[in-house]
Amino acid sequence: MSKQFYDLGVSEELVKGLSDLKISIPTEIQEKAIPILLTKTDDFVGLAKTGTGKTAAFGLPLLQLIDLEATNIQAVILVPTRELGHQILSNLESYSKYLPEISIAAICGGIPIKPQIERLTSPTHIVIATPGRLIDLIQRKAINIKETKYLVLDEADEMVSILKEGLDEIVAELPKKRRTFLFSATMPGTIKQLVQNYMSKHVTEVSANMETVGNQGIDHQFVVVDPIEKLDVLMHFLSSKEGERGIIFCKTKAAVNKLAKNLAINRFSSGAIHGSLTQPIRDRIMGQFREGHINILVATDLAARGIDVQAISYVVNYHLPDVYETYVHRSGRTARAGAKGLSLTVLQKEEVGEIAGFEKELGIKFIPFKKPDAISIDENNAFLWAKQIFKTKPNHELAIEFKDRIKTVFHHLTKDELIEKMLANYMLQNKEVIVNKEVKKK
Repeated sequence: MSKQFYDLGVSEELVKGLSDLKISIPTEIQEKAIPILLTKTDDFVGLAKTGTGKTAAFGLPLLQLIDLEATNIQAVILVPTRELGHQILSNLESYSKYLPEISIAAICGGIPIKPQIERLTSPTHIVIATPGRLIDLIQRKAINIKETKYLVLDEADEMVSILKEGLDEIVAELPKKRRTFLFSATMPGTIKQLVQNYMSKHVTEVSANMETVGNQGIDHQFVVVDPIEKLDVLMHFLSSKEGERGIIFCKTKAAVNKLAKNLAINRFSSGAIHGSLTQPIRDRIMGQFREGHINILVATDLAARGIDVQAISYVVNYHLPDVYETYVHRSGRTARAGAKGLSLTVLQKEEVGEIAGFEKELGIKFIPFKKPDAISIDENNAFLWAKQIFKTKPNHELAIEFKDRIKTVFHHLTKDELIEKMLANYMLQNKEVIVNKEVKKK
């Protein structure tokens, strides 16, 4: 019989909060981590793939270990992005619904600092922070973490470059007698270095679900394309997934903007997020995605951290990631909470050889995705063209005489005849464009 949360030592108030969220059975990382964090005094390293419940694995013990009589900051949780920070804040507030005395604050970058400084004047037990904003507050002497008992590094493998520069300054403010919990989806050499530099000699390490990426529910596929057909193949795939939610990952902000513009032109329900967008814009687009007002999110890797949406049915790697760990985080956005999902990687011919390295390192198997033939792509593009026409708003500023003149050209045609002629004209023009592209290519 599966263990329950109370079997792990979780308090009655927290179990009640979990019950309201319809969470009753711990995941593997929760089952392994929670008893250790509640009963031992060692530092801790927890390895588990994205989507396996790491937030509750460290969040529930933290909430239970807080001394409600004290009003100082007792725990600092460091996260790579504001989106993830606010996701954790939301989760912890939900878990502690029946512990109203606990005070939790998120102090992340990308939004004005003054309201955060004001918030920190009130008693606060747990602070969730991005490293840069925490350092800023330390330098302004607006936060006191000198009595902190617990430091949590969440998604540590996503913070390596940030932490290299800032962790020394943060740790200098923390007491030497503290417990450090590090959670990560992968354990590259840089993370091992963090463990050696910033954690005690007595470290308990547990891992869960490490044999495959995320879980068995992800179907890993790849499709090989020529650069000239890359966008068309993607749009054919997206048309087949109409009504489903997915995320498309690009390497750069410029690539995100370019792809998002092309999807918008072709009337796909999409939005884009990357680090150069203002926080209010990112929040608005993320809200639209979470609430289902848009179905496709085009994103850079870092900007997509903290997306915890259950109904993401597919992920597209529009560009092959540079490192294996990035693929783990990307593919882990789908197949959450036991659902099935697809991770499709779009490759150029010279990149195909790299797939073997991903398979060997991550213990997964990629299978070829059947690329649509030229006829299917042409038909899909024509369908998208028709949708563009349908969704185009009439121009009421055109002169009536001019519109009447155009109408006389078509007045004797039936609706079916007009559609036949428009479609034939579109296909003819489209073939000319393809021929011209091929000539330029040669």
